[in-house]
Amino acid sequence: MKTYEDFLAVGEDEKERMNFIRASVNDYIQSDDYLMAQNAFLYFNGENPTINHYEKLIYDFAGRAHVDMWTANHKIASSFFGLVINQEVSYLLGNGIRFGSDSTKERLGSTFDEDVQDALEYARIGGVSYGFWNQDHIDIFRCTEFLAFPSEETGEIMAGLRFWQLDKNKPWRYTLFEIDGYTEYIQRNGSEMEIFREKRPYKIRRVMTQAEGELSVDAENYPSFPIVPLYANKLHKSALVGKMNTLDALDLVCSNMVNNVDEGNLIYWVLKNAGGMDDLDDAEFIRRVKTLHVVHTENGMTEATPATIEAPFEGTQSTIDMLEKKLYDDFQAFNSSAVTASNQSATAIRASYIPLDLKTDMIERQVTRFVKGIFALAGIDDEPTYERNQLINKTEETQNIVMQAQYFDNEYVMKKLLAINGDIDQFEEIAKRKAEEEIQRGLALQNETASDDAKDGGDT
Repeated sequence: MKTYEDFLAVGEDEKERMNFIRASVNDYIQSDDYLMAQNAFLYFNGENPTINHYEKLIYDFAGRAHVDMWTANHKIASSFFGLVINQEVSYLLGNGIRFGSDSTKERLGSTFDEDVQDALEYARIGGVSYGFWNQDHIDIFRCTEFLAFPSEETGEIMAGLRFWQLDKNKPWRYTLFEIDGYTEYIQRNGSEMEIFREKRPYKIRRVMTQAEGELSVDAENYPSFPIVPLYANKLHKSALVGKMNTLDALDLVCSNMVNNVDEGNLIYWVLKNAGGMDDLDDAEFIRRVKTLHVVHTENGMTEATPATIEAPFEGTQSTIDMLEKKLYDDFQAFNSSAVTASNQSATAIRASYIPLDLKTDMIERQVTRFVKGIFALAGIDDEPTYERNQLINKTEETQNIVMQAQYFDNEYVMKKLLAINGDIDQFEEIAKRKAEEEIQRGLALQNETASDDAKDGGDT
């Protein structure tokens, strides 16, 4: 692992820096953390690398292993890990992040909510992601494309390197981020690495003039390193760590079930009193059965009986159910099948969310640290809040709010009712219409009262 002190020891010589960049990237892509993150992204996309490389083996009399080319070897990869990650991100950030000031969202950029969702998704998969505050918005980097150089004394990230290659025959690109600016490098096929763009500051203000066109007037950097890490957890590890073997077992059992069904679909024939037949005779027998659908026996002595193989379904299904339950428990995920009954009470639904809430509490701390790190770079003084995206019993929740309405003001009750139905964004419009209705009702009451008074006066 390369540190910021290792980077400083290289000095300012560009050739030495480029050698350091190449060596750092080569070491990183061979590290356990990088390989784990790379595999985790495959699991997330439903491409189990373990099951995809699994081969059945058979052994000969000498004990030598050979790939089994005769039996079925279906490879079924599940998307369970992707389901878990999507559930976590949607549960915490599906309704966006709320702030005390209305201007905060505007200062963070129009796509801030989506960017933070991407950052959390990448972090939970790979263990960490990075947000680069780019003047008026954030750019998100995966851990498979960004290498951080932390300080040996504080652990704080003081420099970093983004690297990527679009294809094997395309050039490598590198961007070296430092506190006082960033430098871009390129390495084309068959060529040495070279500077693509010289170091430049992070913030450049430009003004347009009619005579000279675009004119740079000011350039400055941020008070600290402008890239903030978002960690998956306090161990900085992928959410897949500790659960990969169970997920592999689930995929293997599902694959074996399909293999058993595939092999069990074959009808085989039991031939009695046919000891004189060899393999060629057997093949000819099967050919005639498939083409003519007629079986001849000799002198009434030979018997041909079809038979099938039953795949062991019940035992395999029980194993699958057990592994799925263990995965839900290990991932602390919400199992929607447990609350699909129409008579589930609000209390039962809330109880089903307890494991996910406990996990989300820890994830929320990491997201809040990330957002506050962005605030420090953007010069924003605010606090993020979150509204978790829960499944609820709408009827029961509505009844509870109506029963308690006398203890709260109208605005609170209205917002609660709108939140249940997912219409909280319409509060301002509905509140305005409701106020107009109150005014019209008051005017109608005044007119009715005036009319009654006039009638009473006329009668007198």
